[in-house]
Amino acid sequence: SHTWFWNLIQNDFKTGNIDLDGCMRLLEKMQINFDEEHLKHIFKKTIDKHAGDIISMDDFKAVYQALVHRPEFQELFKAYSTDGTFLPDGQLLKFLVKEQFQTEANETTALEIIMKYEPIDEVRKKRQMSFEGFIRYMNSEECSIFKSQHRTVYQDMTKPLCDYFISSSHNTYLVADQLMGPSHLWGYTRALLKGCRCLEIDCWDGNNNEPLVYHGHTLTSKIPFRSVIHVIDKYAFRSSAYPLVLSLENHCSAKQQEVMADCLKTILGDKLLCTPIDGEVDITGLPSPEALKFKVLVKNKKVGTLEESLLRMDDDYHGEAEEVSDSDFQSDDEDIEDVLSIQQSRSPTKRRGDHRSTPPPQKKTRVKKTKIALALSDLVVYTKSQKFVSFEHSLQHQQCFENNSIAENLARKLLRVSAKEFISHTTRFLTRIYPKGTRMRSSNFYPQDFWNVGCQMVALNFQTPGIQMELQDGKFLDNGGCGYVLKPEFLRDCNTTFTPRNVGAYSRPMSLSIRLISGHQLPPSSMSKTNKADPMVEIEIYGVPEDQARKRSSVVKSNALCPRWNETFSFNIQVPELALIRFCVEDEVSLVNKEFLGQYTLPVMSLNTGYRNIPLISKDGIKLESASLFAHVWYY
Repeated sequence: SHTWFWNLIQNDFKTGNIDLDGCMRLLEKMQINFDEEHLKHIFKKTIDKHAGDIISMDDFKAVYQALVHRPEFQELFKAYSTDGTFLPDGQLLKFLVKEQFQTEANETTALEIIMKYEPIDEVRKKRQMSFEGFIRYMNSEECSIFKSQHRTVYQDMTKPLCDYFISSSHNTYLVADQLMGPSHLWGYTRALLKGCRCLEIDCWDGNNNEPLVYHGHTLTSKIPFRSVIHVIDKYAFRSSAYPLVLSLENHCSAKQQEVMADCLKTILGDKLLCTPIDGEVDITGLPSPEALKFKVLVKNKKVGTLEESLLRMDDDYHGEAEEVSDSDFQSDDEDIEDVLSIQQSRSPTKRRGDHRSTPPPQKKTRVKKTKIALALSDLVVYTKSQKFVSFEHSLQHQQCFENNSIAENLARKLLRVSAKEFISHTTRFLTRIYPKGTRMRSSNFYPQDFWNVGCQMVALNFQTPGIQMELQDGKFLDNGGCGYVLKPEFLRDCNTTFTPRNVGAYSRPMSLSIRLISGHQLPPSSMSKTNKADPMVEIEIYGVPEDQARKRSSVVKSNALCPRWNETFSFNIQVPELALIRFCVEDEVSLVNKEFLGQYTLPVMSLNTGYRNIPLISKDGIKLESASLFAHVWYY
């Protein structure tokens, strides 16, 4: 390995010794991830041994080893290496089976790893691995805590749409808060690149017959509806092939709704779904994500039946609109309607006769009439917005293609008083939960409670960083990040008796043990002038109420480069299928004050066993290239 290293670096030392910049360039060339603060610190320690600010080849080797040769890797390597310098393929196989629990591994598996990660030719040809190769393997995605099988779509995608959790965004056009913040096309691009599959578009009349997108009755800036649809056309299927739902919050006049319909048709073309996929007029069940690949679905109010829509498609019917009363429909931003729904869900009104009938509106509330352009209405097929009245009412009257949007306040109330009915409802109907209108700063609610009862579209403000978005990102890492995650069987079965507070026979307990070994190149504290921090790690479980847990490591003083913990944490998880695990690294500034350094969240069912590296993500959701935790994971 000695000669290999010299051959690799001697070119850069041709003209003499190198400075810090040269050192950085060389490490980049060697594809070594480093944090500048940590490298400066190591570099400075090396040059302190002699005067000047340049280093020799020997010095560079010391810098390289201080950064790359981690003692915790060395211990593992030595334990399996026959002579302390090489790991023959047979020994590597032993390591994979015994330590990484890769029971299906064989000679070929070990050889493939050697071929892929061993940088030294002679060693590779002997079917062996040097410590350099072992380090590269331990730092690779193969040794990530996230199961590699879950990095691609592996779930059954042929179930009805309502059987999936769907990555959903609220007020997608905002990039800051709801009162003054700018509306921006970047909001849509960002959400789509993250794999979001349900976008919200708030539409209002604009000048020159051009509808606009912004947050009504506030000072947020305005963007043309047409531009939004162009961006959606460009990015809709960049991160996922599965259907994209456009949730229209429609405040436009009938005339401008026609312009919207025209934009959708002309810009999206074949991507736009405007007729049932099997040509059936009578929709008896929702199609699957597989059947709707590369299709954009419009979620909006609809008048009349599908049959009437299809008949109209043959004629030219510009300029037609029909009035619908708002008591039939859901509008995201009117809290009066939520109050109304709570009153109605307390006193369900049973009425025979027309099965589309809705209970008479309570006294004192004006029923607004809204005009809806048939051209737009006819684009709605499987995602018709329907006012939520009560679970009982839905059971009697709601069709499978009618979806409800429920504000978080009402949804929370329903969770408390009728979780069983809530779950029964979400096994049948697409249900969208959105943040209450009073969240002016675009804050988010915790999505877990609503996933626990099977809500498919839990819409969060993607523009607002924080733990709620971290849970959202973590949940949808699963299934290849395609934005659709199959719900557990007990949330898909209409006759389920599961509830989050009474898991009963649905419990498949998992005993999980995590030995937190160390951290590497953690971001230094903002208080530190050099590369220091006092890191501690918090491990949290989010899931059904009895699975919620939080454990804390001790604090390692003044070391962000290579803190060692060697602490073991155990969790008993009753419903692992719904659980997420979150690793959060904080700097203990003082006993009462902690600074966030990085975090990583993933589904418990996506955990890899054995020695694993845990990547870290910044506050803004950006992967910290050089920072990681190292842990041993085991469960049964």
